Amino acid sequence: MTDSETPVGDRIAVGLAALGRPAYINLGRVEALPPGREFEAMRAATYDVLDDAYRAGVRWIDVARSYGSSEEFLAGWLADRGHPGVTVSSKWGYRYVGEWKLDAEVHEVKEHTAARFAEQWTESAGLLGKAISLYQVHSLTVDSPLFTDDRLIGALAELAADGVPVGFSTSGPSQADAVRRAFELEVSGTPVFSAVQSTWNLLEPSVGPALAEAHAAGKRVLVKETVANGRLVVEPPAPLARIARDQGTGPDAVAIAAVLAQDWRPIAVVGPSSTAQLAENLVAAKVKLAEDELAELAALAEEPVAYWRHRSCLGWH
Repeated sequence: MTDSETPVGDRIAVGLAALGRPAYINLGRVEALPPGREFEAMRAATYDVLDDAYRAGVRWIDVARSYGSSEEFLAGWLADRGHPGVTVSSKWGYRYVGEWKLDAEVHEVKEHTAARFAEQWTESAGLLGKAISLYQVHSLTVDSPLFTDDRLIGALAELAADGVPVGFSTSGPSQADAVRRAFELEVSGTPVFSAVQSTWNLLEPSVGPALAEAHAAGKRVLVKETVANGRLVVEPPAPLARIARDQGTGPDAVAIAAVLAQDWRPIAVVGPSSTAQLAENLVAAKVKLAEDELAELAALAEEPVAYWRHRSCLGWH
């Protein structure tokens, strides 16, 4: 099977949130990582995942300034492998402050300001250069100071005018409001943002209508946290577990397949901690869910405020 024929195609991206730093909130991650999670061991694990992903046909890699050394790892892998046609997206707005400690009191600090954007764009571009195909505001919320910061909005518009598409990711129970408000931003009649990356999964699909609107307007749509930070794998609801058994696959593949089944054609960002988890995630491209299965899975949705309250209680480990 050639790369162009692989079922993964351009619908699945690999994110390095779980591999670029020693601690993260994903469940089911600890046992999959190298013992001790030393810097070089995590770099090697990242290379292994990226190698397998590329062989499987994945051509989109998603990183962030706050994902520890994810940009550094990816830059090294790209330089070593020389693979063509890789799309790279990164994010600015959080700064990693965990100092590679598992028990750091604080792992990342958020700041949506023009100064932070200028600083982090310089850092990202210094590592990844022209490989960056999308630069995103990290975890934009409807109350972000970005929306009233003309200097910052102007800087983002200038980057887009220079040929680097600009997008944003969203978090929290009011994601739909943030998506709609962000896509209204214009400078001299030109929209600032051309892409969005939101949390959408079987437990938290509330942003779906706003993402459908974005897709209809020609915006690029990515979905993150497709397995709810591991909740859907480690503790799958009974209907999900049963459908996975019926499909002969794992709950992660079914959960990701549900993302791919949305008619607004999102790119599903998966965040494996190992090559084994990656292989299980990529099975999603071959899973075909029937309408009755999708309806049963849709009934798993939680109330958004409750979902995000639960997520905020997930510990860094």
